[in-house]
Amino acid sequence: MTDAAHHADGPAQSAETPTPRKPSFAICDGLRGYLANYKRERLLPISYERLCDFHETIPLVDRDGQPTLWDTVIYRHDEMGPLYEELKATYALLKVDGDSRVVRHLYIDRVDYCSFGNSMPFRVRIVNSFNDNQDYFYVKRADASRVYGLELEHLLSPSRLNFITHGGTLIEEHIAGIPGDVFINTWLRSPELLPVRVAKELVKFNERCFLRLLGDMRAYNFVFVITPDFEAAQVRIRAMDFDQQSYNGRKKFYLPQFFKENAPLVRYCTKHLHVETALQYQREEHTLIVGRAELARVRLAELLHEMSADAIAPREKIHHLRAELAEHFQRSEYLHCESMGALVQQNLLTLRETIARHSPPPIDLESFV
Repeated sequence: MTDAAHHADGPAQSAETPTPRKPSFAICDGLRGYLANYKRERLLPISYERLCDFHETIPLVDRDGQPTLWDTVIYRHDEMGPLYEELKATYALLKVDGDSRVVRHLYIDRVDYCSFGNSMPFRVRIVNSFNDNQDYFYVKRADASRVYGLELEHLLSPSRLNFITHGGTLIEEHIAGIPGDVFINTWLRSPELLPVRVAKELVKFNERCFLRLLGDMRAYNFVFVITPDFEAAQVRIRAMDFDQQSYNGRKKFYLPQFFKENAPLVRYCTKHLHVETALQYQREEHTLIVGRAELARVRLAELLHEMSADAIAPREKIHHLRAELAEHFQRSEYLHCESMGALVQQNLLTLRETIARHSPPPIDLESFV
C-alpha cells in the first residue's frame, strides 16, 4: 500500500487489487551528497525512531465522529516536554531555516501515527497560540524512492516542495488541498467550477505523472487546490504520495487515467473535452515541463545522475517498462536504459526532441478522451 493516509479521511484500501508493499530503499552516499549540496540534508533535533517510542495510542476520529487511519500517540510525561520542543525546532528548520525566535509562540498540539503505508508516518499538528492557526508536518522513514519523487516534483511540476532528510528520517511539509476521492464525491459537479478547467488540469496532471514516472496516482493520492478567480475558480492537482516513484514495471501504472478509483474523473474528461483540445493541453504541459527542466538543468542533471546509478527497482521491472516505453514512443533508445533514472532522463530527452520537431506526441486515448 502507499501513503494514502496523508489526509485523515483516506480510505482503508483501493477499489483495485491493492498495490503490493514496495520495499524501502536506503539513501545512498551519492543521493546524500546531492541532498547536502542543496540543503535538503540537515542535522535534525528529532528522529523517526525517537517518535516510535510512544507509550499508548488513542484512535483518531474525523469531524463526523468516524474512525480514520490515524491514532494519536501519547508519550511518557517526563519525555513529552523535551520531545515537543525538539519537534518545534524541527518545524523551524523546515519553515524558517531554524530561526527559533519566530516560532516561540507556536506549540505542538498533537502527534498522530499511521501504520498504513510504506513510510508509516507521524503527523505533527502545530498551532499558533496567538490566533489558533494550525499547520502540519510529517516525520517519516527516509526512502530513496520517495526522496527522488519529492525532488522531481519540486523541479518539474508547477509546485515547490519543502523537505529535510537526516539519516533514516524524512521531514515533509503538509500539502494542502482537497483529496481526490473527496473532490469526486463533493466538488466534481460544483457550479463554482468550470468543467473544462477541471478536465484541462486532469490532462496536465496525467502527463506530469507519466513523463517523470510517478506511479499509483489513485484519487486518494493527490489533492485538488482550488483558487478563486474573477471568472470562476482555477484548479490545480498536486501529488501527495511519492512512494511509488519509478518502481513499477507497467506503463499504465504511471498514467492516472487507468486506475478504477479515477474512473469518475475520466468520464468527466470524456464528457467535457474534445480530442483536439486534450492534445492542446497535453502539448502545453509538455512545453512547460521542458521549460522547467531547462531552468533547473544543472540540478536536474545531478539528480538524474544519482538516480541512474541507484538500484531503486528490480531489473526485470526496468526491462519490462523500457520495452513498453520504447513501443509507446517508437524509440529504440529506451532499450539501452538500465535504470529507472535513465528512463526518466530518456523521457525528458524524447519530450524535448518531440517539441523541437513540432511533431504530435503519442497519447493514450483508450479511456481518457
